[in-house]
Amino acid sequence: MKVHRYSRWDGSQEEFSLDAKSALDALSELLMEGLDVDEALEWMRRGGFDLGGMNFRVMGAEELISELRERVQELLDRYRIDQSTEALARKLETILDREERAQREAHGLESQAVNEFMERRHGDHASLSDAIEAFRSHEFADDEAGEAYRELLDELDRLRELEEFQREHGERFQGDEAADYEKAQEIREQIQALQQMARDLASGNLQEISLDELRELLSEDGLQSFVMLRDMEQTLQDEGFLRRGDDGMELTPRAIRRIGAQALAAVYSKLRNGRAGSHETLHRGIATPRPDETRPWAFGDALDVHVVRTVLNGVKRAVAEGRPTTPVQLCVDDLEVRECDFSTQTTTILLLDMSWSMSWAGRFPAAKRVALALDHLIRTRYPRDDFFVVGFSTRARELPIKELPLARWDMGDPFTNLQDGLRVAERLISQHPSPSPQILVITDGQPTAYFEGRELRVEWPMGFGGVSPHAVAETLKTVRRVTRRGITINTFMLDDAPELVGFVERMTEINKGRAFFTMPNQLGTFLTVDYLAEKRSRFR
Repeated sequence: MKVHRYSRWDGSQEEFSLDAKSALDALSELLMEGLDVDEALEWMRRGGFDLGGMNFRVMGAEELISELRERVQELLDRYRIDQSTEALARKLETILDREERAQREAHGLESQAVNEFMERRHGDHASLSDAIEAFRSHEFADDEAGEAYRELLDELDRLRELEEFQREHGERFQGDEAADYEKAQEIREQIQALQQMARDLASGNLQEISLDELRELLSEDGLQSFVMLRDMEQTLQDEGFLRRGDDGMELTPRAIRRIGAQALAAVYSKLRNGRAGSHETLHRGIATPRPDETRPWAFGDALDVHVVRTVLNGVKRAVAEGRPTTPVQLCVDDLEVRECDFSTQTTTILLLDMSWSMSWAGRFPAAKRVALALDHLIRTRYPRDDFFVVGFSTRARELPIKELPLARWDMGDPFTNLQDGLRVAERLISQHPSPSPQILVITDGQPTAYFEGRELRVEWPMGFGGVSPHAVAETLKTVRRVTRRGITINTFMLDDAPELVGFVERMTEINKGRAFFTMPNQLGTFLTVDYLAEKRSRFR
């Protein structure tokens, strides 16, 4: 059984506020799925979202509407209102009895005035309000009856609202507790307020909803969720994560940096539980000392001596041999040198398959997270590196990093033009040369499109499980040209179909790069580990 906590707001409760960073993290999860900012915000408002850092789930409009409906149902199950107007009906009868006597005394038993009165009293009235309305123009002979009638007349509008409410909802009330007139009016107003709030929530008119009324109708979690939903967009703008553009809300550079950092953090959270491989390396490039890591000097090492630890080794040896510690006498075994990382500048192009099949099984969101993670890793840890993302489906184009969080697969476009992706990557490497350029390919299918000169050609695979021979041949020609330029291609396959595996094996044989088969949830670990390993294997 679901239990809600209801409490009247008394001003002592802690103020509700939304953590903008947690909200942006939730927003980014939807952006990874291919929604734009406005679509993602609407999805969050309707469906709710988790605030990881706060260990709190923000209820969406649909959940809040459900809670409001539960409050309505509680009233329906508790009360019945079928007899709520009986007291007013008895009051009217008392007034009319008194007036009838006064009319008879004033005009006689069979007078026209009495006849008219009796016609009004016993006419065909569809409702109590009609019976009251019938005497609006009547001249009351009894002053006390007239005064009491005017009180009923003042209540007529509210009575009509209750009668209409009874016609619409009366049969739904199945409770044991009979509501009198005032209680029934209170129930009507409460249910109508709940229904109006539900309509405002459904239509997104959150600013129209009275927070004071909600405090009495929603649970504490529901009220807190409503405030967060209402203020979400403004909070993200105030924090500098969103701004209004020509086509709606858009991410700011600050938001893009955080999304990249969170994507990288997600990758490294998996690394701690994974089993990263080791790679034998050559020591070339620029050496950067590790300040806290040293080792004994070995023949062939650069004489980058850590003076303090070397002297301490000499002192410890003198103490162990029972000799004076001053002056310090050193030998070769005392020498300790700094450990170093060896690195140099690289140009890395990530080729991101954006064909329609990448929408399956969480492939594209995983690939997009990796692209953002690599961008953040390179910009923060290897700022001299150049990094670009190229998306390819039937055609290829560079994806600016600022647009990457909003990128989506090419809907309805089933073709894969890796050749064009390699050509765009080759051009970017020419514009940003480095000693060790590399291309990282993330794909789930073999080539099915290519350019012959300037003419685009597409080619369905020949039979089930077949290949597209011309597309494969033209792509491999481009692989050979890229290889002659000293560019390494590493491929990450998101599918193990034989035709894809066969093509990647041929490409790897030509280029001498590496190929990995991985699942979408493992892609970030494989690719990021490989990038770091490549930095060392090439330049140490």
